[in-house]
Amino acid sequence: MTTTRTTTTTTQAPGALQTRRGRLLLALVCAVAFLDFVDVTIINVALPAIRDDLGFSLQQLQWVPSGYLLTYGGFMLLGGRMADLLGRRRVLLAGLTTFGLASLLGGLADTPETLVVARMVQGIGAALSLPAALSILTTTFTTRAERHLALGIWGSVAGIASAAGVLMGGVLTETAGWRWVMLINPVLCVGLVGAILVLVESEAPAAVRRGFDLLGTVLATGAMLLLVYTLVEAPDRGWADPATVTGLAGAAVVLTAFVLVEARAAAPLLPLPVLRLPGLVAANVVQLATSAGFLAMFFFVTVYMQEVLGYGAVRTGLAYIPSCLMAAASAACGAQLIARFGSRPLVVGGSVVTGSGILLLSRLPADGSYAVDLLPGLMLLCSGVGFVFVTVAAAANAGVDAESAGVAAALLNSAQQIGAALGLAVLAAVSSPVVSDRLATGAAPAEALSDGFGRALVVAAGFLFAAAVVGLRTVNTHDPEPIV
Repeated sequence: MTTTRTTTTTTQAPGALQTRRGRLLLALVCAVAFLDFVDVTIINVALPAIRDDLGFSLQQLQWVPSGYLLTYGGFMLLGGRMADLLGRRRVLLAGLTTFGLASLLGGLADTPETLVVARMVQGIGAALSLPAALSILTTTFTTRAERHLALGIWGSVAGIASAAGVLMGGVLTETAGWRWVMLINPVLCVGLVGAILVLVESEAPAAVRRGFDLLGTVLATGAMLLLVYTLVEAPDRGWADPATVTGLAGAAVVLTAFVLVEARAAAPLLPLPVLRLPGLVAANVVQLATSAGFLAMFFFVTVYMQEVLGYGAVRTGLAYIPSCLMAAASAACGAQLIARFGSRPLVVGGSVVTGSGILLLSRLPADGSYAVDLLPGLMLLCSGVGFVFVTVAAAANAGVDAESAGVAAALLNSAQQIGAALGLAVLAAVSSPVVSDRLATGAAPAEALSDGFGRALVVAAGFLFAAAVVGLRTVNTHDPEPIV
């Protein structure tokens, strides 16, 4: 009897993705990821309409995208640990409910302050739901082959959502109005909550038995909030401004205090042994650098289309369709190639290709055309970024046990959000002086913007090439044996 049970367990484990329920569960968690990822970029094309309707000042307007980024990155680690301790299903439902209600508030907002607050609460909902969804994935698909395939699909969602957000934002803004960029989310959240109640099994809360690291929670969340806030404000204040220097130094001090507390905590928010897993830190640095270059690139290219080439919202969104499809194809291809080559060569190669595409885009002229100046660079970079998002997720989750799956997922996604904030801050600081100097010398606005954006995109490409170098230190997930 014992032999029979062992054989049955061994044969069932590799088949989770082959069952109807397994495939539906994968589709569900990827849908959650798409919803969270797409809201990073969907608002960008709608910003001019939001400014005109609600009367935002230019200083206030940056907080519509940045407010989401601030709380998304700031609360991510807390969301991951809550998923491990309180139950992934419970935290996922709480996150989606928060996200949906905040989106409804934002869609009905009649003042700038209401919309910014709604975006910040949206970020908290995303910070709860995303690590819970990813940890459900990594604990459901436990064999190496199935985890690679599932993470490959997840990674493709990350790349596609970033591009699709711009498309969806453009179409919704011009056809239904900017408010539907927010109001579509509650509708989607209701469907996702219903699917979770059916597909995701409830778990006993571990926190009742193990307690909760309150001090570590306060320090970690405070450090992330202070860091992201400082990065968001840095382009306007200046990197040498006392407030910027104090903010960065304060974040470093609070983060150091957090590490010291975690080393002594009985039930730490971040179990420090997790950081000693082979290649985990390197994978997170790759994620940070990739996000700093890739996600920040969308802001500058989108503004270039609208302000320099004169594209409307829908035309801007449609311009991303070919590259969106390319990102999906490269991610699917990457998921298949992991089993043959392992993750490391794909992380490195994908980063180099993505950086090369961004470097090609840095030559955008003031009188550019879509077919000659935009499409080749977008297609090249999206042919590489799918590989990176797929394989870095596989490398970061290699060897992570079920008890720490939420924390590992939160670390990876925190790196993405902080990377996006860092990239926007650095690239804005690089481009703004160039634009100002060119305008001061009498250059036309289109020429000034093109020159400034081109300089920023060169730096964005540098982030990707740096990711390729760090990628050499990631674990190579080539072993086909099951993860235990």
